[in-house]
Amino acid sequence: MAGHSIPHFQNSAGHAAISIGVKEFMCVGANPPFDHPHVFLDLGDDNEKVCPYCSTLYRYDASLFAGETVPAGCTYVDNKAA
Repeated sequence: MAGHSIPHFQNSAGHAAISIGVKEFMCVGANPPFDHPHVFLDLGDDNEKVCPYCSTLYRYDASLFAGETVPAGCTYVDNKAA
């Protein structure tokens, strides 16, 4: 895991499920100030996992890039870090 950053995803739109192109990621819930504790999730051998805080279902899709989501726009970008 060293040598690369962990993608962060958000679900401000309230989607029931989000497809992502990685198996290790952080869920932040909704965009701040409505976020929940930023939790690390690892799919391991599974292809789906539910966030224990916001109940978003994340689905692994190998055809997606690391920061790509379906529906689009669910990648979290921390504008304060820039």
